[in-house]
Amino acid sequence: MGLLQENFIREFCAAWGDGSAQSRPQVDKILSMLAEDAVWQLWVPGGPVIRGRVALRREIERQMRYTSHNLCTIRHMLSSDTLVMTERDDYALSSGKPMPHSMVAVYELDEQGLIKAWREYLDTADLAKKKGVALDQVGGPGLDEAKH
Repeated sequence: MGLLQENFIREFCAAWGDGSAQSRPQVDKILSMLAEDAVWQLWVPGGPVIRGRVALRREIERQMRYTSHNLCTIRHMLSSDTLVMTERDDYALSSGKPMPHSMVAVYELDEQGLIKAWREYLDTADLAKKKGVALDQVGGPGLDEAKH
């Protein structure tokens, strides 16, 4: 049970990049793996919630303006037919600064096997410290406009 769903999430994570400077998120592929009305909570607790493919595209493209070298390394994965949880070590450069961080991501899947809800649990204080910004700026430039 869940092997198909786990492979789907492995493919989803790989679509964000291979960690090289040349690699960029495959936005169209990522969006095709999300339900039309998918919801992404950027971080838990308290992070912004992005709803629907149009807003999700804007958010991914916003992040691409200041991040590069994206790599998701899955350490552990748990699954059922409708839920996949990953423990990951992610990496990116954010405004030129290395941002390695550990996280747990939870993906809820709909009847078609697409991601309908996605939440990421991570230490935003650690990221703020690494970026050298106030905690309310951890989401990067333009986040306030992206939420509207």
